[in-house]
Parts: sequence; C-alpha cells; structure tokens
Amino acid sequence: MTTILERPLAASPATELPSMDLHFSSVDEMRQGLDKAVATLIEAAKDAACGILVTRLQPGRYTVALDDSVPFGETYENIAA
Repeated sequence: MTTILERPLAASPATELPSMDLHFSSVDEMRQGLDKAVATLIEAAKDAACGILVTRLQPGRYTVALDDSVPFGETYENIAA
C-alpha cells in the first residue's frame, strides 16, 4: 500500500507521533479498517513531514503509525517478527 502526498511548504516538528492499535475479526473488516486508519493519519503526516508505517503484529492485530523512518508521502507495510 502506498499513498502519495504533496509535501507542505513548512512542517511543524512533532514531539509525539500518533499511532493506532487495531484489532480485526475478518478480512473485510481489516481492509476497511486499515484504509480508514491510513486516511485518518494522512493529515497528521503532512504536519509531521513523515510517512506512515502499517505493522502486522499478529493475525488480526495491526498498528498504524506516523514514522520518521518512512519517507514523507509514502506508506510502508511491515510484519513484526
């Protein structure tokens, strides 16, 4: 999943980057929930000038968070070990 954003002219530094811990019981619920979570964090990503990281922690459990290691305007997926 990749989301392209236009970089803002000035970004305010973020002291604490927002994140969401999500639990799903079905595939359809997961797809809709992850899409909604990423869409929710896009505005915050513009302000923080960083990207979004979606991490699968275990089946049905994910975190969606702003992450300084992800380039601005991109969304990366990760599977926790």
